[in-house]
Amino acid sequence: MILVAMSGGVDSSVTAALLQRDGHEIVGLFMRNGATAGTAAKSNKQGCCSLEDSNDARFVAGQLGARFYVLNFAQDFERVIKYFVDEYKRGRTPNPCAVCNTDLKFGKLLDYARQVGADKVATGHFARVEHRDGRWRLLRGVDVTKDQSYYLFGLTQEQLAHALFPLGALTKKQVRALAGEFALKTRDKPESMEICFVPEGDYRAVVARHDPDALVPGPIINTAGETLGQHAGVAGFTIGQRRGLGVAYSKALYVVKLDPQTNTVVVGDEADLDLPAITVDSVNWIAVAGLAPGATLRATVKVRYRHEGAPATLTGRQDGSVDVRFDQPVKAAAPGQCAVFYDGDEVLGGGWIE
Repeated sequence: MILVAMSGGVDSSVTAALLQRDGHEIVGLFMRNGATAGTAAKSNKQGCCSLEDSNDARFVAGQLGARFYVLNFAQDFERVIKYFVDEYKRGRTPNPCAVCNTDLKFGKLLDYARQVGADKVATGHFARVEHRDGRWRLLRGVDVTKDQSYYLFGLTQEQLAHALFPLGALTKKQVRALAGEFALKTRDKPESMEICFVPEGDYRAVVARHDPDALVPGPIINTAGETLGQHAGVAGFTIGQRRGLGVAYSKALYVVKLDPQTNTVVVGDEADLDLPAITVDSVNWIAVAGLAPGATLRATVKVRYRHEGAPATLTGRQDGSVDVRFDQPVKAAAPGQCAVFYDGDEVLGGGWIE
């Protein structure tokens, strides 16, 4: 038996249909996060986890004749939201999807799967898993425009052993075509573009709602120390941000530093975003041994989801973190985001940018 995490979107719907077509008994499960409960409004930029999404997932499960359950993950999502807000307060850029994948979808959800007699958890991620040389390996999805391996770097050998990604060898176009062949209700549903608990894309509203004290006005200065204006709160900015700075200037300005200690936003030129090196903490190595202090490894490193990756040398540190020195500087590697290490299509591991 396979438990399928069904979000109400086309990807997870096709995942369920493919597994059933291949002769597997499936159980559909919708994770209710509590953050958007009762929301049924439609938009061209769908989030997930709304009432509409739950109904769509239930309908597709019914089309397939599969059992379907809704689990209340509201308390667990509250911890994810708290992490999200706390990171912004610290002047960092959080990545809640990576946390959710590791802790919930392949953490709590895997625990539940075992309770109902399922030995695998399947999701609609565009990624692949292989077992080679005695180790489970995480690989990029075949469709490079949809590959989601970046968000899965935190998975362990135990979690990968019980993970299925049926869409990993398909393109998005093929997934849409299969949804039509299966006549699934979700075949024409728009992409899920937003963080599930930020359905309108306004993360500042989420921060303000959960911690009003997180948004305190302060100065905006340039790299020379000149005050250019006032901001409404450090938590409302991200490294590399260009628009919405609230500062009129003779040339384009970018957020280059956030200092929550002094409640200051520092802006500068695009060149000020160039970083020759970063430090990556809390590293999870997937199928390779960790780097001993002083040991080096060559890899391609992605510093955000849409980053194409940059060649770099990784050096192990005494505390288990990794120094990453790029062959050429990368732009806007934001503290709090994930840095994921690749060898070709294989994810070696990754961690959090310090």
